Amino acid sequence: MNIEKLLQLKAVASLETLYGPVDASQVQLQKTRREFEGDLTLVVFPFLKASRKGPEQTAEEVGRHLASNNPEIKSYNVIKGFLNISFRESFWAGQLDAIAADPDFGRQPATGLTVMVEYSSPNTNKPLHLGHIRNNLLGCSVAHILDAVGHRVIKANLVNDRGIHICKSMLAWQKFGGGETPASSGMKGDHLVGKYYVAFDKAYKAEIKELTAAGIPEDEAGKEAPMMKQAQEMLRLWEAKDPEIYGLWETMNGWVYEGFDKTYKALGVSFDKIYYESQTYLLGKEIVEEGLAKGVFFRKDDGSVWIDLTDDGLDQKLLLRSDGTSVYMTQDLGTAYQRFTEYHLDDMTYVVGNEQNYHFQVLRLILKKLGHDWADHICHLSYGMVELPEGKMKSREGTVVDADDLVAEMVRTARDMSAELGKLDGCTPEEADAVSQMVGLGALKYFILKVDPKKTMLFDPKESIDFNGNTGPFIQYTHARIKSVLRKAAEAGIAVGDRVAANYSLLPKEVELIKLLADYPGVVIAAAAEHSPALVANYVYELVKEYNQYYHDHSILREGDPGVREARLLLSAQVARIVADGMALLGISVPERM
Repeated sequence: MNIEKLLQLKAVASLETLYGPVDASQVQLQKTRREFEGDLTLVVFPFLKASRKGPEQTAEEVGRHLASNNPEIKSYNVIKGFLNISFRESFWAGQLDAIAADPDFGRQPATGLTVMVEYSSPNTNKPLHLGHIRNNLLGCSVAHILDAVGHRVIKANLVNDRGIHICKSMLAWQKFGGGETPASSGMKGDHLVGKYYVAFDKAYKAEIKELTAAGIPEDEAGKEAPMMKQAQEMLRLWEAKDPEIYGLWETMNGWVYEGFDKTYKALGVSFDKIYYESQTYLLGKEIVEEGLAKGVFFRKDDGSVWIDLTDDGLDQKLLLRSDGTSVYMTQDLGTAYQRFTEYHLDDMTYVVGNEQNYHFQVLRLILKKLGHDWADHICHLSYGMVELPEGKMKSREGTVVDADDLVAEMVRTARDMSAELGKLDGCTPEEADAVSQMVGLGALKYFILKVDPKKTMLFDPKESIDFNGNTGPFIQYTHARIKSVLRKAAEAGIAVGDRVAANYSLLPKEVELIKLLADYPGVVIAAAAEHSPALVANYVYELVKEYNQYYHDHSILREGDPGVREARLLLSAQVARIVADGMALLGISVPERM
């Protein structure tokens, strides 16, 4: 049982014995602050009316009753209206035994709820970059965490495979490509298409410059530039299913999908369901027509369709352009309806950058106005952008950090640093390759996921691959170290016990480690509620940091007392197990040897 819940039940029993019936929801427990002695703290202020005593007297009375009637309570102390309670070492030894005996420790039973997490959502006009990496890693980790708390999780990807941005790459390839293909160029398909997206922007800017030099205002020049007009006409032809344009679109998207698949595999990211905007936008158009019929939307004189949200403190929102082509909101309406209808979802989480906060606010509001109450179960996991020491990235200008290049560079750097520090000594070439891959990806994933998703983050590749400090490699190395200790114990015929010896008195540092282990289920539950893998990441780091101090100060294999040695091995094994489980929730593998 959760330790806080256990003490809450005992506190309720004591309070009712002393003062009569109490509201259990008023029994507030929190971890005792580090500067005070204690494991958990009970706030007694809600019970002063019933006790008819001051806060210190009430706390003293409750503490005395708890300690007298619960042998697992070692001591208590009172600081004003706060009762700090300490458990006996035998209680914590029992907690370690319970953790070791529970194969599902940290996992919750099935809730019966079905949730979907949408992440990645790439555009098929460019390869994935560092910003996409944060999106994919966040989404995949949140899906793992929601699964751990008992939900049925569907990992979804919505591919933005249509729209003006796609037509820009297609038009540039028509004009400048000369029939180039991934096979003829030796480039990954997504990189090749991205090359032409940059080429469009370069040619478009040159046209704007020409027009402004001829005296046309810049805003007007942007609209009148031939490249933009041709791209808009291409989009119109695509929606009309023009055979030539549609065929080119299928070919170039095929190149991109092949490239994306390789990147996803390298990142260890997967999906249960892939949606395509080219398929969902038509359903969105139908929903818009229904909204028009209901009077939820209105049509302007130019034929465009809008919704007026000014009474809700927002503005007017475009749903269909005057030429009948759809916008992002159109297809998002269709996709949301399709998903909730198809899977009967209890919750839907969109992992999308914080620049789209307004978009999702509007999406929920429109769906509510259309009569869909499930709109209240749409959650936007809004995350901050990733910046580099050199500044922001710009796709159109080709100044992004490419995902494939970054992954390859991280693995190379991990191999060089591991070899330099002697971490690969004794490894076969195959083992060295596997460890380098694991450490490089672990460094990248951990560095990104340890940051609160809501915060803009600065990514420094060099800082992420460090075998000291709050990094993936530090955690991975600690896991390998524990596994090495356990292997040596097995080779020496030393058993790892499954229980702490009854006569063994835990050291203070061992109690601290067991407390941290006992916190793990609560951390996972909180991470699920907040959609924040950072809570898991930083918990694992604290656990590893505490263990390394313990390992430094206390002998394990050289301990002469068999009972003490077995207890320390049992504790070490459980630390390794929770480290591996926590890192798995982040999508990170940990090595057995290093």
